[in-house]
Amino acid sequence: MRAERQPVFLPSGDRAMVVEFGAEIDPEINALVHRTTAAIEHAQLDGVIELVPTYRSLMLHYDPLLTRPDTLQQAILSLDVDDSGEATDQRIVEIPTLYGGEYGPDIGFVAENAGMSESEVIEIHSGMDYLVYAMGFSPGFPYLGGLDPRLNTPRLTTPRTLIPGGSVGIAETQTGAYPVASPGGWQLIGRTPLKLFDPESDPPAVINAGDRVRFVPLPDEDAYAETERQVQDGIYSVVTRKI
Repeated sequence: MRAERQPVFLPSGDRAMVVEFGAEIDPEINALVHRTTAAIEHAQLDGVIELVPTYRSLMLHYDPLLTRPDTLQQAILSLDVDDSGEATDQRIVEIPTLYGGEYGPDIGFVAENAGMSESEVIEIHSGMDYLVYAMGFSPGFPYLGGLDPRLNTPRLTTPRTLIPGGSVGIAETQTGAYPVASPGGWQLIGRTPLKLFDPESDPPAVINAGDRVRFVPLPDEDAYAETERQVQDGIYSVVTRKI
């Protein structure tokens, strides 16, 4: 790892450390996070239990009976990590989405806030590939970067107590999709019939950190219902493309 790109190591209790690669949210920094994650996985470092890549850092969980923080730091610094370009093995995941109406009750506010029509909101939102910077706050929830600045919209003043699973929303400069029903304060513009998180599936999440996501508009409620039926019957195949 080149000296100018060496990370900062921060303790996080006695069983984890944060490996921080920068101070800002940036696609190149995020790509370095994922390349380092892949290098650590490939090296199979002793004592490493789990790796959690996020926006600009990596959480590394380890067994303190098998390794030490300083040992891990030296091992990570000695890894051969390409620190230029985009993350390797990226894919685009297509998320079919029905915009507006009862599926996206806040799309009118988003359009008004942006000074455009609802159809323009749909065209802009579905016309971009979004980088999955991190996963959370609930299992399978993707925090997506790359939202067109024209669609930047404040969160709800009062969060909803229950949002349907699959709801697609906007909050400030980010967009995302709620994998399961939960409380939330994002502006809802649509909904996908996909089951974005299923603990019985392997892997349980449709989307992973480091992926890119494209929302594909569904034409009407019939198309939504048909896709939902295929998902429930286990015959729907999520469309993915390698970059």
